[in-house]
Amino acid sequence: MGLKTFEDYYNRLEKMSRNMYLGGEKIARTDERLQGGIKIIRETFDAAFDREIADLCTATSHLNGEKVNRFCHIHQSTDDLLKKQQMTRVLCHRVGGCIQRCMGIDALNALSVITYEMDQALGTDYDRKFRSYLKYFQENDLVASCAQTDAKGDRLKRPHQQEDQDLYLRIVENRSDGIVVRGAKINITNTPYADEIIVVPTRLMTHKDSDYAVAFALPADAEGVKILARPAVHHKRKHLKAPIAEIGDGEAFIIFDDTFIPNERIFLNGKEDPRQTPYAGFLALLFAHYHRHSYTGCKPGVSEILASAAALIAEYNGIDSQAHVKEKLSHLIGTAELVFAAGQMSAYRAERSPSGTAIPDEILTNAGRRHAGEEIFNEFKILADLSGGLPATLPFEEEFFAEETAKLANKYLMRNPRITAENMHRCFRGVENLMVSDIAVVIGLMAGLHGGGSPQMETITMMARYDLESLKSIAKYLFGIDKKPPVYTRPTVTPRKMLERARNA
Repeated sequence: MGLKTFEDYYNRLEKMSRNMYLGGEKIARTDERLQGGIKIIRETFDAAFDREIADLCTATSHLNGEKVNRFCHIHQSTDDLLKKQQMTRVLCHRVGGCIQRCMGIDALNALSVITYEMDQALGTDYDRKFRSYLKYFQENDLVASCAQTDAKGDRLKRPHQQEDQDLYLRIVENRSDGIVVRGAKINITNTPYADEIIVVPTRLMTHKDSDYAVAFALPADAEGVKILARPAVHHKRKHLKAPIAEIGDGEAFIIFDDTFIPNERIFLNGKEDPRQTPYAGFLALLFAHYHRHSYTGCKPGVSEILASAAALIAEYNGIDSQAHVKEKLSHLIGTAELVFAAGQMSAYRAERSPSGTAIPDEILTNAGRRHAGEEIFNEFKILADLSGGLPATLPFEEEFFAEETAKLANKYLMRNPRITAENMHRCFRGVENLMVSDIAVVIGLMAGLHGGGSPQMETITMMARYDLESLKSIAKYLFGIDKKPPVYTRPTVTPRKMLERARNA
């Protein structure tokens, strides 16, 4: 059975070894400070059994025809991509932001393409190993963290040029039974409560960077792995319980301290075979591509959460009929719809790779994700504008219930006479959670800008794929430079063509 319950997942966490550090001590996966993030993951398990959305949140495995959680599925079609996008949007609404389980499946989809391609071109055995791992992953309904971003050191130098050779994760030893790796991966979401860590490269590699061309998967509590955790939480509520106040986030700085990876868990090894090195960059780009497509579901969900809060607080402030309010709300709604539409159309233009995995259109995916990143601060500005300063200065919850202050605190909180003091309090407290809490900055502002790559990275990717010469043919005809009328169909350099280039490198 490929569908597991939240209880199955939680039981696994309780049994994992302690290799996580927080506040100078080793902690368990079920530490109270991580419970908020675990509650978000719970939604991904519960949703698979929710009749209303089970069709979005489950899929049929192409390996054995069994039902699996969509967060464990390799996209086989446009329909799969569309359902993944819509699922992400719906679940983000339920948790007030990032659903945190996309990274693992985005990495698996990228690996499903690259391992097959390497086998066909180089005669390796990675696709078999990957499919075996995927079967295990699906049967156990695992939660994975994708570790991509290296420490990087001097940003102007390539991996092999760094003074400290460990500032990019590298293979330090090839053995008959596996490899030993050393380095760190940083800015990694959900690792503190993940079953597995899937490691992929962070950039294009030259032939001198072969030691750094590596991809693998391992249990998150494997020997030689040290996880430095950073949770983000809300103020605890005593009286006004609410779903948004219960969620949290867990980020990680992962150290691989001469960690052994067995052969069956290795999916790329440039140190053993330098011919594999060009595929490192394409795996890095393909993971980022799938993750940005997930963002075209996630980010519209976040925009709609902000729009919902903005509309509610405008009503509670009694200003919802004002023209400037409608203008601001339309901006939030428009951003959500444009980003989602880009993701939808990229799914409709998906390319089917030789492995059978569907790859969404890169130009549209990156255009949508870039628009989302460029707008996130504007969206928070709109909510801040409509709510005023109170979410940042609101007295603690207890003052609205304490015997000496409750009556007066609630009296002076009132604005719209049709709204009770309690609901007014709930609204402002909710906006506090969305805007000025620890977690709001982590997964709202910072992840909204940088998650899946900053807008600059989307620009670089788009321009690497876009055929500017075909674009210029329009102007050349209109300006009389060329006589032949253009037939412009936005030709791009597709992932398929990129992989062919890697094969010939």
